[in-house]
Amino acid sequence: MKNIGELMLKAQKVQSQMSILQTKMEGMTFEGQSGNGLVKVTLTGRGYASKVQIDNSVLNDKETLEDLITVAISDSREKADNYMETEMEKMQNALGLPPGFKMPF
Repeated sequence: MKNIGELMLKAQKVQSQMSILQTKMEGMTFEGQSGNGLVKVTLTGRGYASKVQIDNSVLNDKETLEDLITVAISDSREKADNYMETEMEKMQNALGLPPGFKMPF
């Protein structure tokens, strides 16, 4: 970058695009599952549970059900995190920022 003005302009663009991405994430959902679909959990982009589906076959095994729910939640969260990471990489590339650049916000 040639000067501080150019750097500040890029920082403003990054902040603006981050805000847009965060708003987009709020309206999205991510489904995680476990046990080959025996348990499905849908989280919003903000990490709130919006739906849980449990197959009848696991209702009588409390410990297994607890484990399956935990794994499904983690799977859903991982999908949301991966989506956000991918979108941030695209944004960084579009702005000409170096790969692996960590934004402070």
